[in-house]
Amino acid sequence: MSDQDLGTRLKANLRTLSWLDAGRVRVYAAMILVAYIPMMVKVFREATGTVGSDFLAFWGTGRLLLSGPASRVYDLASEHAAQMAAGTGQMVAYVNPPPFLFLAAPLGLMPYAVAWIVWGLAGWAIWFLVARRALPGGGAAGALVVLAFPGAYLAASHAQNGFITGALLIAAVLTLRRSQALSGALFGLLMIKPHLALLVPFWLAAGRKWTAIAAAAASAAALCLASLAVFGLETWRAYPQSFEVSQYLMNQPGAEFFLRMCTPYAALRVLFGTTVALYGQAVITVITAAAACLYWRRAPSVEAAGAMLLAATALASPYLFSYDLPFLVMPIAFLIGMGRREGWRPWEKTLLVLVWLSPLATRAAALPLGLNLMPIPAAILALLIWTTWAPAKGTAPA
Repeated sequence: MSDQDLGTRLKANLRTLSWLDAGRVRVYAAMILVAYIPMMVKVFREATGTVGSDFLAFWGTGRLLLSGPASRVYDLASEHAAQMAAGTGQMVAYVNPPPFLFLAAPLGLMPYAVAWIVWGLAGWAIWFLVARRALPGGGAAGALVVLAFPGAYLAASHAQNGFITGALLIAAVLTLRRSQALSGALFGLLMIKPHLALLVPFWLAAGRKWTAIAAAAASAAALCLASLAVFGLETWRAYPQSFEVSQYLMNQPGAEFFLRMCTPYAALRVLFGTTVALYGQAVITVITAAAACLYWRRAPSVEAAGAMLLAATALASPYLFSYDLPFLVMPIAFLIGMGRREGWRPWEKTLLVLVWLSPLATRAAALPLGLNLMPIPAAILALLIWTTWAPAKGTAPA
Protein backbone atom coordinates (compact mmCIF):
# COMPACT_ATOMS: atom_id res chain seq x y z
CA MET A 1 0.00 0.00 0.00
CA SER A 2 1.43 3.40 -1.03
CA ASP A 3 1.77 6.35 1.35
CA GLN A 4 -0.97 8.13 -0.58
CA ASP A 5 -3.36 5.18 -0.22
CA LEU A 6 -2.53 4.94 3.48
CA GLY A 7 -3.20 8.64 3.96
CA THR A 8 -6.51 8.40 2.10
CA ARG A 9 -7.60 5.44 4.20
CA LEU A 10 -6.59 7.15 7.43
CA LYS A 11 -8.53 10.27 6.48
CA ALA A 12 -11.59 8.17 5.63
CA ASN A 13 -11.38 6.39 9.00
CA LEU A 14 -11.09 9.67 10.89
CA ARG A 15 -13.96 11.12 8.87
CA THR A 16 -16.38 8.37 9.86
CA LEU A 17 -14.75 6.60 12.84
CA SER A 18 -17.00 3.70 11.89
CA TRP A 19 -14.82 1.20 13.76
CA LEU A 20 -15.75 2.81 17.09
CA ASP A 21 -18.80 0.69 17.89
CA ALA A 22 -20.56 0.10 21.21
CA GLY A 23 -18.29 -2.80 22.13
CA ARG A 24 -15.12 -0.79 21.71
CA VAL A 25 -16.66 2.16 23.54
CA ARG A 26 -17.38 -0.08 26.53
CA VAL A 27 -13.80 -1.38 26.58
CA TYR A 28 -12.13 2.02 26.21
CA ALA A 29 -14.37 3.71 28.76
CA ALA A 30 -13.81 0.88 31.24
CA MET A 31 -10.05 1.17 30.72
CA ILE A 32 -10.22 4.89 31.46
CA LEU A 33 -12.24 4.24 34.62
CA VAL A 34 -9.64 1.74 35.80
CA ALA A 35 -6.90 4.29 35.06
CA TYR A 36 -8.69 6.78 37.30
CA ILE A 37 -8.15 4.54 40.35
CA PRO A 38 -4.36 5.03 40.76
CA MET A 39 -4.78 8.67 39.71
CA MET A 40 -7.35 9.23 42.47
CA VAL A 41 -5.16 7.42 45.01
CA LYS A 42 -2.31 9.78 44.17
CA VAL A 43 -4.57 12.83 44.43
CA PHE A 44 -5.97 11.62 47.76
CA ARG A 45 -2.49 11.21 49.21
CA GLU A 46 -1.63 14.73 48.11
CA ALA A 47 -4.91 16.12 49.44
CA THR A 48 -4.31 14.59 52.87
CA GLY A 49 -0.56 15.23 52.74
CA THR A 50 1.29 18.51 52.40
CA VAL A 51 -0.22 19.57 49.06
CA GLY A 52 -3.78 20.03 50.31
CA SER A 53 -6.95 20.40 48.27
CA ASP A 54 -9.68 22.89 47.39
CA PHE A 55 -11.85 20.76 49.67
CA LEU A 56 -10.10 22.31 52.67
CA ALA A 57 -12.35 25.36 52.24
CA PHE A 58 -15.55 23.28 52.48
CA TRP A 59 -14.35 21.10 55.34
CA GLY A 60 -12.97 24.02 57.34
CA THR A 61 -16.26 25.85 56.85
CA GLY A 62 -18.16 22.83 58.15
CA ARG A 63 -15.99 22.78 61.29
CA LEU A 64 -16.55 26.48 61.92
CA LEU A 65 -20.32 26.06 61.62
CA LEU A 66 -20.22 23.49 64.43
CA SER A 67 -18.52 25.74 66.94
CA GLY A 68 -19.62 29.33 66.60
CA PRO A 69 -21.16 32.15 64.53
CA ALA A 70 -21.53 31.25 60.88
CA SER A 71 -20.14 34.62 59.80
CA ARG A 72 -16.64 33.38 60.72
CA VAL A 73 -16.51 31.29 57.56
CA TYR A 74 -15.56 34.45 55.65
CA ASP A 75 -12.84 35.43 58.12
CA LEU A 76 -9.48 34.25 56.79
CA ALA A 77 -7.90 33.88 60.22
CA SER A 78 -10.77 31.71 61.47
CA GLU A 79 -10.70 29.62 58.29
CA HIS A 80 -6.95 29.14 58.62
CA ALA A 81 -7.28 27.97 62.23
CA ALA A 82 -10.05 25.51 61.35
CA GLN A 83 -8.22 24.07 58.36
CA MET A 84 -5.01 23.49 60.31
CA ALA A 85 -6.80 20.58 62.00
CA ALA A 86 -6.57 18.73 58.67
CA GLY A 87 -2.80 18.49 59.15
CA THR A 88 -1.88 19.52 55.59
CA GLY A 89 -0.39 22.87 56.53
CA GLN A 90 -2.35 24.45 53.65
CA MET A 91 -5.24 26.90 53.59
CA VAL A 92 -7.90 27.62 50.93
CA ALA A 93 -10.29 30.56 51.31
CA TYR A 94 -14.03 29.90 51.34
CA VAL A 95 -15.73 32.14 48.73
CA ASN A 96 -19.13 30.55 48.08
CA PRO A 97 -22.34 32.40 49.02
CA PRO A 98 -24.21 31.60 52.27
CA PRO A 99 -26.69 29.14 50.66
CA PHE A 100 -23.77 26.78 50.01
CA LEU A 101 -23.32 26.44 53.77
CA PHE A 102 -26.18 23.92 53.83
CA LEU A 103 -23.91 21.56 51.88
CA ALA A 104 -20.74 22.39 53.80
CA ALA A 105 -22.22 22.01 57.30
CA PRO A 106 -22.31 18.17 57.47
CA LEU A 107 -18.69 17.91 56.35
CA GLY A 108 -17.45 19.24 59.66
CA LEU A 109 -18.86 16.17 61.43
CA MET A 110 -16.28 13.90 59.76
CA PRO A 111 -12.49 13.71 59.84
CA TYR A 112 -10.94 15.51 56.88
CA ALA A 113 -9.84 12.39 54.97
CA VAL A 114 -13.20 10.66 55.44
CA ALA A 115 -15.10 13.79 54.44
CA TRP A 116 -12.96 14.11 51.29
CA ILE A 117 -13.84 10.57 50.19
CA VAL A 118 -17.54 10.87 51.06
CA TRP A 119 -17.85 14.20 49.26
CA GLY A 120 -16.18 12.90 46.10
CA LEU A 121 -17.99 9.56 45.89
CA ALA A 122 -21.41 10.93 46.81
CA GLY A 123 -21.07 13.78 44.32
CA TRP A 124 -19.95 11.44 41.53
CA ALA A 125 -22.85 9.08 42.23
CA ILE A 126 -25.50 11.82 42.35
CA TRP A 127 -24.19 13.43 39.17
CA PHE A 128 -24.07 10.08 37.36
CA LEU A 129 -27.64 9.17 38.29
CA VAL A 130 -28.81 12.48 36.84
CA ALA A 131 -26.47 12.66 33.84
CA ARG A 132 -27.21 9.06 32.81
CA ARG A 133 -30.71 10.19 31.83
CA ALA A 134 -29.20 12.40 29.13
CA LEU A 135 -28.36 9.29 27.08
CA PRO A 136 -31.37 6.96 27.32
CA GLY A 137 -31.14 3.62 25.58
CA GLY A 138 -27.37 3.75 25.44
CA GLY A 139 -26.96 0.52 27.40
CA ALA A 140 -23.72 -0.29 29.20
CA ALA A 141 -21.68 1.68 26.66
CA GLY A 142 -23.73 4.82 27.27
CA ALA A 143 -23.50 4.44 31.04
CA LEU A 144 -19.71 4.07 30.87
CA VAL A 145 -19.38 7.05 28.53
CA VAL A 146 -21.11 9.18 31.16
CA LEU A 147 -19.42 7.65 34.21
CA ALA A 148 -15.90 7.89 32.77
CA PHE A 149 -16.28 11.46 31.48
CA PRO A 150 -12.95 13.21 32.17
CA GLY A 151 -14.76 16.27 33.45
CA ALA A 152 -16.13 14.08 36.24
CA TYR A 153 -12.66 12.90 37.17
CA LEU A 154 -11.49 16.51 37.47
CA ALA A 155 -14.41 17.39 39.76
CA ALA A 156 -13.62 14.37 41.94
CA SER A 157 -9.87 14.92 42.03
CA HIS A 158 -10.30 18.52 43.16
CA ALA A 159 -13.11 17.51 45.56
CA GLN A 160 -14.89 20.60 44.29
CA ASN A 161 -18.59 21.31 43.76
CA GLY A 162 -18.78 20.64 40.02
CA PHE A 163 -20.81 17.48 40.57
CA ILE A 164 -23.52 19.38 42.44
CA THR A 165 -23.77 22.26 39.99
CA GLY A 166 -23.50 19.86 37.05
CA ALA A 167 -26.32 17.70 38.36
CA LEU A 168 -28.50 20.79 38.88
CA LEU A 169 -27.90 22.12 35.37
CA ILE A 170 -28.49 18.77 33.68
CA ALA A 171 -31.56 17.92 35.79
CA ALA A 172 -33.07 21.37 35.16
CA VAL A 173 -32.67 20.93 31.39
CA LEU A 174 -33.98 17.36 31.31
CA THR A 175 -37.07 18.14 33.40
CA LEU A 176 -38.10 21.29 31.51
CA ARG A 177 -40.26 19.37 29.04
CA ARG A 178 -42.48 17.77 31.66
CA SER A 179 -42.42 20.39 34.44
CA GLN A 180 -41.42 24.01 34.06
CA ALA A 181 -41.92 24.53 37.79
CA LEU A 182 -39.48 21.77 38.77
CA SER A 183 -36.97 22.83 36.14
CA GLY A 184 -37.09 26.43 37.30
CA ALA A 185 -36.74 25.40 40.94
CA LEU A 186 -33.58 23.44 40.07
CA PHE A 187 -32.16 26.38 38.15
CA GLY A 188 -32.84 28.58 41.17
CA LEU A 189 -30.73 26.32 43.39
CA LEU A 190 -27.71 27.45 41.38
CA MET A 191 -27.61 30.38 43.80
CA ILE A 192 -24.83 28.30 45.36
CA LYS A 193 -22.71 29.22 42.29
CA PRO A 194 -24.70 31.84 40.37
CA HIS A 195 -22.22 32.57 37.56
CA LEU A 196 -23.01 29.13 36.12
CA ALA A 197 -26.59 30.33 35.56
CA LEU A 198 -25.48 33.45 33.68
CA LEU A 199 -27.43 32.58 30.51
CA VAL A 200 -30.38 30.82 32.13
CA PRO A 201 -32.80 33.80 32.51
CA PHE A 202 -32.28 34.91 28.89
CA TRP A 203 -32.56 31.34 27.60
CA LEU A 204 -35.79 30.67 29.48
CA ALA A 205 -37.26 33.97 28.29
CA ALA A 206 -36.31 33.18 24.69
CA GLY A 207 -38.13 29.85 25.03
CA ARG A 208 -41.12 31.59 26.66
CA LYS A 209 -40.81 29.42 29.74
CA TRP A 210 -42.42 31.96 32.04
CA THR A 211 -43.43 29.44 34.69
CA ALA A 212 -39.84 28.23 34.86
CA ILE A 213 -38.59 31.81 35.28
CA ALA A 214 -41.01 32.42 38.13
CA ALA A 215 -40.08 29.11 39.78
CA ALA A 216 -36.37 29.88 39.45
CA ALA A 217 -36.79 33.29 41.06
CA ALA A 218 -38.91 31.80 43.86
CA SER A 219 -36.44 28.96 44.43
CA ALA A 220 -33.43 31.29 44.56
CA ALA A 221 -35.24 33.67 46.91
CA ALA A 222 -36.38 30.83 49.17
CA LEU A 223 -32.84 29.43 49.37
CA CYS A 224 -31.43 32.83 50.27
CA LEU A 225 -34.12 33.41 52.90
CA ALA A 226 -33.51 29.96 54.36
CA SER A 227 -29.79 30.67 54.66
CA LEU A 228 -30.61 34.02 56.23
CA ALA A 229 -32.85 32.34 58.80
CA VAL A 230 -30.40 29.54 59.62
CA PHE A 231 -27.02 31.27 59.38
CA GLY A 232 -28.01 34.82 60.28
CA LEU A 233 -27.83 38.30 58.80
CA GLU A 234 -24.21 38.72 59.91
CA THR A 235 -23.18 35.92 57.58
CA TRP A 236 -24.66 37.75 54.60
CA ARG A 237 -22.95 40.95 55.76
CA ALA A 238 -19.64 39.09 55.97
CA TYR A 239 -20.03 37.47 52.56
CA PRO A 240 -18.64 40.47 50.59
CA GLN A 241 -15.29 39.86 52.32
CA SER A 242 -14.87 36.89 49.99
CA PHE A 243 -14.94 39.26 47.01
CA GLU A 244 -11.58 40.59 48.14
CA VAL A 245 -10.10 37.08 47.87
CA SER A 246 -11.53 36.64 44.37
CA GLN A 247 -10.28 40.08 43.36
CA TYR A 248 -6.81 39.26 44.68
CA LEU A 249 -6.73 36.04 42.64
CA MET A 250 -7.97 37.78 39.48
CA ASN A 251 -5.28 40.46 39.87
CA GLN A 252 -2.43 37.96 39.93
CA PRO A 253 0.35 39.20 37.64
CA GLY A 254 1.52 35.73 36.60
CA ALA A 255 -0.21 33.38 34.19
CA GLU A 256 -0.40 30.24 36.37
CA PHE A 257 -3.75 31.04 37.98
CA PHE A 258 -5.36 31.78 34.60
CA LEU A 259 -3.96 28.60 33.07
CA ARG A 260 -6.07 26.71 35.60
CA MET A 261 -9.19 28.49 34.31
CA CYS A 262 -10.86 27.24 31.14
CA THR A 263 -12.57 30.39 29.86
CA PRO A 264 -11.97 32.64 26.85
CA TYR A 265 -11.27 35.43 29.35
CA ALA A 266 -8.40 33.47 30.91
CA ALA A 267 -6.88 32.58 27.53
CA LEU A 268 -7.13 36.17 26.30
CA ARG A 269 -5.71 37.43 29.59
CA VAL A 270 -2.63 35.23 29.19
CA LEU A 271 -2.13 36.20 25.55
CA PHE A 272 -3.10 39.88 25.43
CA GLY A 273 -3.63 41.27 28.92
CA THR A 274 -6.57 42.43 31.02
CA THR A 275 -8.22 44.99 28.72
CA VAL A 276 -8.42 42.73 25.66
CA ALA A 277 -9.59 39.86 27.89
CA LEU A 278 -12.46 41.91 29.35
CA TYR A 279 -13.73 43.18 26.00
CA GLY A 280 -13.12 39.87 24.27
CA GLN A 281 -15.03 37.91 26.91
CA ALA A 282 -17.89 40.44 26.79
CA VAL A 283 -18.24 39.93 23.04
CA ILE A 284 -18.08 36.14 23.38
CA THR A 285 -20.65 36.19 26.18
CA VAL A 286 -23.07 38.22 24.06
CA ILE A 287 -22.55 35.93 21.05
CA THR A 288 -23.07 32.73 23.04
CA ALA A 289 -26.11 34.18 24.79
CA ALA A 290 -27.61 35.10 21.42
CA ALA A 291 -26.81 31.65 20.02
CA ALA A 292 -28.43 29.87 22.97
CA CYS A 293 -31.56 32.03 22.68
CA LEU A 294 -31.87 31.93 18.89
CA TYR A 295 -31.39 28.17 18.79
CA TRP A 296 -34.88 27.73 20.21
CA ARG A 297 -36.17 28.51 16.69
CA ARG A 298 -34.33 25.59 15.08
CA ALA A 299 -33.99 23.14 17.95
CA PRO A 300 -35.42 19.68 17.20
CA SER A 301 -36.39 19.29 20.86
CA VAL A 302 -36.35 20.96 24.27
CA GLU A 303 -33.35 18.78 25.12
CA ALA A 304 -31.54 20.12 22.06
CA ALA A 305 -32.13 23.68 23.20
CA GLY A 306 -30.87 22.70 26.65
CA ALA A 307 -27.77 21.14 25.16
CA MET A 308 -27.07 24.43 23.40
CA LEU A 309 -27.50 26.31 26.67
CA LEU A 310 -24.97 24.14 28.48
CA ALA A 311 -22.46 24.23 25.64
CA ALA A 312 -22.77 28.02 25.52
CA THR A 313 -22.37 28.25 29.30
CA ALA A 314 -18.86 26.80 29.00
CA LEU A 315 -17.95 29.86 26.90
CA ALA A 316 -20.10 32.59 28.41
CA SER A 317 -18.86 32.70 31.99
CA PRO A 318 -15.53 34.48 32.53
CA TYR A 319 -14.90 32.54 35.75
CA LEU A 320 -14.89 28.79 35.22
CA PHE A 321 -12.49 26.00 36.10
CA SER A 322 -12.03 22.49 34.74
CA TYR A 323 -13.73 21.00 37.80
CA ASP A 324 -16.90 22.92 36.86
CA LEU A 325 -17.32 21.01 33.58
CA PRO A 326 -19.30 17.85 34.46
CA PHE A 327 -22.37 19.56 32.98
CA LEU A 328 -20.80 19.32 29.50
CA VAL A 329 -21.59 15.60 29.38
CA MET A 330 -25.22 16.49 28.65
CA PRO A 331 -24.63 18.28 25.29
CA ILE A 332 -22.15 15.55 24.35
CA ALA A 333 -24.75 12.89 25.18
CA PHE A 334 -27.37 14.76 23.17
CA LEU A 335 -25.17 14.68 20.06
CA ILE A 336 -24.37 10.99 20.61
CA GLY A 337 -28.08 10.24 20.81
CA MET A 338 -28.79 12.24 17.65
CA GLY A 339 -26.00 10.49 15.81
CA ARG A 340 -27.25 7.06 16.82
CA ARG A 341 -30.83 7.85 15.76
CA GLU A 342 -30.34 9.99 12.67
CA GLY A 343 -26.88 9.00 11.45
CA TRP A 344 -23.47 10.52 11.96
CA ARG A 345 -22.31 13.54 10.00
CA PRO A 346 -18.77 13.54 8.55
CA TRP A 347 -16.14 14.06 11.27
CA GLU A 348 -18.84 14.36 13.97
CA LYS A 349 -17.92 11.20 15.84
CA THR A 350 -14.21 12.06 15.77
CA LEU A 351 -14.86 15.57 17.05
CA LEU A 352 -17.10 14.27 19.82
CA VAL A 353 -14.38 11.88 21.01
CA LEU A 354 -11.94 14.81 21.16
CA VAL A 355 -14.46 17.03 22.96
CA TRP A 356 -15.20 14.22 25.44
CA LEU A 357 -11.49 13.95 26.25
CA SER A 358 -10.87 17.70 26.24
CA PRO A 359 -11.50 18.68 29.90
CA LEU A 360 -8.65 16.50 31.12
CA ALA A 361 -6.46 16.88 28.03
CA THR A 362 -6.57 20.69 28.02
CA ARG A 363 -6.06 20.84 31.78
CA ALA A 364 -2.99 18.60 31.57
CA ALA A 365 -1.55 20.54 28.64
CA ALA A 366 -2.24 24.05 29.97
CA LEU A 367 0.91 24.50 32.06
CA PRO A 368 3.33 22.99 29.49
CA LEU A 369 1.72 24.96 26.62
CA GLY A 370 1.29 28.15 28.58
CA LEU A 371 -2.34 28.31 27.43
CA ASN A 372 -5.59 26.57 28.36
CA LEU A 373 -7.24 25.52 25.09
CA MET A 374 -10.57 24.37 26.56
CA PRO A 375 -12.54 27.19 24.86
CA ILE A 376 -11.76 25.59 21.48
CA PRO A 377 -13.49 22.23 22.12
CA ALA A 378 -16.29 24.08 23.91
CA ALA A 379 -16.80 26.19 20.77
CA ILE A 380 -16.70 23.06 18.59
CA LEU A 381 -19.38 21.48 20.78
CA ALA A 382 -21.61 24.55 20.51
CA LEU A 383 -21.11 24.63 16.72
CA LEU A 384 -21.99 20.95 16.37
CA ILE A 385 -25.24 21.54 18.24
CA TRP A 386 -26.02 24.72 16.30
CA THR A 387 -25.76 22.84 13.02
CA THR A 388 -27.99 19.93 14.04
CA TRP A 389 -30.94 19.54 11.76
CA ALA A 390 -34.30 21.08 12.62
CA PRO A 391 -37.58 19.10 12.40
CA ALA A 392 -39.37 19.04 9.08
CA LYS A 393 -41.84 21.86 8.41
CA GLY A 394 -45.15 21.31 10.07
CA THR A 395 -43.96 18.59 12.43
CA ALA A 396 -43.69 18.88 16.16
CA PRO A 397 -40.32 18.44 17.93
CA ALA A 398 -39.62 14.85 18.87
